Amino acid sequence: MSGSGIKLGQWQWEEATAGAVAGFATVASLHPLDVVRTRFQVNDGRVSNLPLYKNTGHAVLTIARTEGLKGLYAGFYPAVLGSTVSWGLYFFFYNRAKQRYSKGRDDKLTAGHHLVSAAEAGGLVCLFTNPIWLLKTRLQLQTPLHQTRPYSGVYDALRTILKEEGWSALYRGMGPGLLLVSHGAIQFTVYEELRKLLLGFKGKEGEPNYTTNDKLLNSIDYATLGASSKVAAMLLTYPYQACRLFYITCNCDENVTCPLQQRPGNDGIPKYMDSWHVVKDTVRFEGFLGFYKGITSNLLKNVPAASITFVVYENVLNILKRARRKD
Repeated sequence: MSGSGIKLGQWQWEEATAGAVAGFATVASLHPLDVVRTRFQVNDGRVSNLPLYKNTGHAVLTIARTEGLKGLYAGFYPAVLGSTVSWGLYFFFYNRAKQRYSKGRDDKLTAGHHLVSAAEAGGLVCLFTNPIWLLKTRLQLQTPLHQTRPYSGVYDALRTILKEEGWSALYRGMGPGLLLVSHGAIQFTVYEELRKLLLGFKGKEGEPNYTTNDKLLNSIDYATLGASSKVAAMLLTYPYQACRLFYITCNCDENVTCPLQQRPGNDGIPKYMDSWHVVKDTVRFEGFLGFYKGITSNLLKNVPAASITFVVYENVLNILKRARRKD
């Protein structure tokens, strides 16, 4: 992800800017599908304060009918903030790591280097953004069926969480989240390796540095690479992602009939004590297929999202590169 004949370190801030723009564009385009995915993942088949949806289409129509456009865009502001910050930081940290391993020569990087660089970037981004994603998830899960006072917005959600649960609540799911950096690591490694193959296929034999010549690729190529890498990462890490989402959002009083409250009950005891508890209950109530619930909406949202992210990122980065060269 660097230009031909350009040292990797020269593009650190351009990479971050392009990543932030890509993150914003992705969320703005596909947020309703993310709301559906989140609700599917936290509905474990028992009595719930969330409606039961038959499929993705039914979910979208039901939310639109009962909650309006506001329901489809629940948690939009923290999602935009989180995605913009996350992708900006991710590409910045990722390319900083690649610079260290390659010493400025991108063609020396192996799949192992890409994997480690992406994992490192993912871990740092998780530390910075976990509170934002927790706010987004809780806002997305609010429905008319809730028995507790709903959050009125991002600020109210943050204030209420701090008052009722303390600062530590903002980092619920951090442990599983750090392990989940494998998703991004796999995605970026697959993207980089497929990109190398495609550049090699399109490049002219004997042309110097053809494996890093971005002029050979177009938006369709970037979209295909982004989608392919996302599918590979999702198939391998989706079950763990679902468990993490349960642990972040499922905090229920045992005496309450609905097991998926966003906030703890009066006794302050969460329904799920840790991720292993989530795994056991998922197998018990739904079987192993329970780990893949919501994957259809996840694929519908995240595959095109990955395409949009990398198309916008690569094109914005190329624009910034040309602007710097003119300077």
